[in-house]
Amino acid sequence: MTTATLSTALDQGLEHVEPAAVTADAVKSGTTSVTPPVASPAPRGPSLGERLGGFMRRVIPPFLGLALVLGVWALVAMKSADFPGPGKTFDAAVVLFSDPFYSNGPNDQGIGWNILASLKRVAVGFGVAALVGIPLGFIIGRFAFMNAMLEPIISLLRPVSPLAWLPIGLMVFKAADPASTWTIFICSIWPMILNTAQGVQRVPQDYLNVARVLNLSEFRIITKILFPSVLPYMLTGIRLSIGTAWLVIVAAEMLTGGVGIGFWVWDEWNNLKVEHILIAIFVIGIVGLLLEYLLLLIARRFSYGAN
Repeated sequence: MTTATLSTALDQGLEHVEPAAVTADAVKSGTTSVTPPVASPAPRGPSLGERLGGFMRRVIPPFLGLALVLGVWALVAMKSADFPGPGKTFDAAVVLFSDPFYSNGPNDQGIGWNILASLKRVAVGFGVAALVGIPLGFIIGRFAFMNAMLEPIISLLRPVSPLAWLPIGLMVFKAADPASTWTIFICSIWPMILNTAQGVQRVPQDYLNVARVLNLSEFRIITKILFPSVLPYMLTGIRLSIGTAWLVIVAAEMLTGGVGIGFWVWDEWNNLKVEHILIAIFVIGIVGLLLEYLLLLIARRFSYGAN
């Protein structure tokens, strides 16, 4: 290929041309010779069969698991006349969710209002637990004296069932709604404290030695060194707390009454609407799964590998 031919090829839009190879003889004779460019093979994407196989591997196992649950459910319903099957429950769900936000008084509201009421209690109790538990975890992990002072108290109170704190809340707050929020607070705070403290204690000592050499203030040590390193542990504690909070609120509302998904389940049991209880079980599971997935997305967003 001559120089004129190479120029013509470039004008025609060739983008990948290997560097020209000029021989010593060509330099002596005053001519240049260019070796033909070697075209790099285009990357081959997955074939249709591979894509179909990957899709089937993702879809078939969950589908089989769901079919197994529905099959067992249908068999149990066939053996018991009082237990509604999948078809009857689905029909009841269609009617129920056709108007989820109706309101016929404080004790007769749609399932949508009950879910929102439970989420509100969880948000308040969980938020207060985060405001208290995360800074306390930093303090415990950072200062050995505070760790030694508070560790026996945490070890004593953490195994206590959250519902055991509900009567204390009713006695102190004199109302069911803040008592339920108090129960959420007390069950959510422990994972945040322990995971945050563990993250602080696992920060490499070299980082703290550099901060000491640079004479950094405690505030800058926390914000510039500890917080980025502790963030994955802190988010793990938050995920554990939100799951526990959503579990506890259902039981707390069954005992306190009012508006909420737990009270709604208990009220439907008193009305012998078993299909509504089954619907509530699925709703509670879906909402808990969505909360878990949301926090998982946040954890991935702030993880070190997200850049």
